Amino acid sequence: MSSAVDVLIIDEPPGLDPTLRDILEHEPALRTVGEDDLTGDGDRPVVSLVFVHEAHPEMGCRRIAALRDGRPWMRVLVAFHALDAGAMFGLIEAGADAFVGRGTPAREVCAIVLALGGAAPLPARTEAAAAEKAPDAIGLTPREAEVLRFLSAGFSNKEVARRLSLSVRTVETHRLNLRRKTQTGRLKDLVMLARQLGLKPVLDSETPRAPAHHAVHAARL
Repeated sequence: MSSAVDVLIIDEPPGLDPTLRDILEHEPALRTVGEDDLTGDGDRPVVSLVFVHEAHPEMGCRRIAALRDGRPWMRVLVAFHALDAGAMFGLIEAGADAFVGRGTPAREVCAIVLALGGAAPLPARTEAAAAEKAPDAIGLTPREAEVLRFLSAGFSNKEVARRLSLSVRTVETHRLNLRRKTQTGRLKDLVMLARQLGLKPVLDSETPRAPAHHAVHAARL
């Protein structure tokens, strides 16, 4: 039996990167299939690549829920151009396993598909790229993403301020911006969002950041 990962492309948009389509169809480790081919019981890995339009994320939710109905073994990778946190949470609840930006290089998308299908580990460079692009896709600044990373680990505003060498007032402002952009302030939602965005877990061994003015002074020496 072939060990290739079956790939089901859902709601393919016009003008899909031809390189991505070519790799999906000709990479030996992958095999594109149609919905009529999904007759197995999970005896082979299947990943659905679902393209979600930012204007109609609810349609993506319905598609994913229908795909996962009776197919708990299927993995779902959502390709998107831009999504707010509310839409992302809805897609996760519907059954999405991972997210990838539409601008991600074709080979990295295929690496993620293979990882979801259990055929290969996710390359470190792919994880790094996802971590860089995903926060921006939902409108988070790099600093807000950094604050989210610490808040999702259960740190208080005061602890975040100490770790990042910011004032407590600045952290509070970032937290208000996060609440406005993600439409939630609940810890479990922040944890889920940080995980989906690929933000690295906070380690106890991390040392507090040096104040910004120290870094500037050092650069001038």
